[in-house]
Amino acid sequence: MAENSLKEKTAKGLMWGSIGNGAQLILGTLFGIFLARLLSPSDYGMVGVLQVFILIANTIQDSGFRMALANRKEVRHEDYNAVFWFNVGSAAILYALLFFLAPFITAFYQKSDFAIDHDLSALTPLARFCFIGIVTASLGTAHYAYLFRTLQVKQKAIITITSLSISSLIGITMAFLGYSYWGLATQGVAFTVCNTILFWHFSKWTPTLPVSFKPLKEMFGFSSKLLATSICGCINGNILSVMLGRFYSVTNVGIYNQANKWTSMGANLIQSTVLEVAQPVLRNVADDRERHKRVFRKMLRFTAFIAFPALFGLAFISRELILITVTDKWIESVPLMQILCACAFAAPIQALCMNLVISKERSDLILWNTLAFGTIQLSTVFFTYPYGIHTMVCAFATINILWLFVWFFFVHREIGLRLSEALLDTTPYAATTTCAILATSFILSGLENIYLLFGLKIVLTALFYTLLMWACGSATFKECIGFLSRKNKHKS
Repeated sequence: MAENSLKEKTAKGLMWGSIGNGAQLILGTLFGIFLARLLSPSDYGMVGVLQVFILIANTIQDSGFRMALANRKEVRHEDYNAVFWFNVGSAAILYALLFFLAPFITAFYQKSDFAIDHDLSALTPLARFCFIGIVTASLGTAHYAYLFRTLQVKQKAIITITSLSISSLIGITMAFLGYSYWGLATQGVAFTVCNTILFWHFSKWTPTLPVSFKPLKEMFGFSSKLLATSICGCINGNILSVMLGRFYSVTNVGIYNQANKWTSMGANLIQSTVLEVAQPVLRNVADDRERHKRVFRKMLRFTAFIAFPALFGLAFISRELILITVTDKWIESVPLMQILCACAFAAPIQALCMNLVISKERSDLILWNTLAFGTIQLSTVFFTYPYGIHTMVCAFATINILWLFVWFFFVHREIGLRLSEALLDTTPYAATTTCAILATSFILSGLENIYLLFGLKIVLTALFYTLLMWACGSATFKECIGFLSRKNKHKS
């Protein structure tokens, strides 16, 4: 693929990824506010303790074949077909297994000291209902792989926005009618149903019978390592919810999940925007080491350019945001949200490094790296839980930041990127964001009106960050402005 063609497709992908994920962030925020006002922390906790089981089951039924399809140089109908029928079959088996395990999941959380006086028997039927989403999601994984491989980011943006709108309206309606956590559960299932229907609508591919599973053997060596990695990733990302549900209460899980929800929306916006195009683009240049390094560094700078102001800024406005949107009944989530935001910039950068390693077909490196990370994370959280929730979250955040250096080591091995180069590509944006926040804090130090404070924090921080980027002559900033200017000229 020619340099200019690749650059144009990457730019368009990033643009549509930004539009789609930006709309998703706005809609998710609005609908999330309505739900948080209608529901209690314990309602969120009831659904939150089940998320790790749903995510692991979805990962197992996918088995890494979706990414394996995207990473193959040539893909035939037989490849998609084998993945589709394997996913559907494995999802059906997993649902049957989890259906019978639901009472044991309830018993696991019921044994918590904080849950002794609370009846969690409703968790069993709730779990069985939530697990339906595993089966519906399996019907669309091959179609999603087709859209992902062909860089149809615009279509994926439409799918996400539509599914989020419909499912959120269903969830809000049920919560308003008094169905509490059942509204949240139905929202999750409805989202996967809408996604699957729209994947089929926009994809040009349809499954057929009979099916040959021979292509799975060709992809298994690569996909199996991604499967193990994804399972570890699910556990790593949800270990705090599991530990809180087991050693504390579902209310604590709800408070943590509220903080994590706001943080994740910001981190996922950045991560999804970049990763919509990162893996396919990096795979296209994987055979040219210097070009591979050049493309990766540009993506790394762009990720840092948007990650630090978005996530540090979110921590900066967290108190006002919680009080204005979901009221003071969620005020306990503010310090947790600030800690999580302080480390959340690591997630999109780690994901970018992971995609670089995947593009080099080194899924084994990802597996062992994730296993080591999960082991250290699990051990740290287990040993810190007696000291309170805040200590657990601080330990979790610290490990996430420090593990960036491990990922940079693997990137160095694959494309020769030195640690000094990685830091040069990222730390200026962290420093610039910090300066912008400090300047804004100084100016607004005497202001007490929460609404004015919220608005001015956003406006002034964004203004200072933009001015500092312009004054420093940031190449990434200039490229973004140049790209937007060209698009506006074409429209006019």
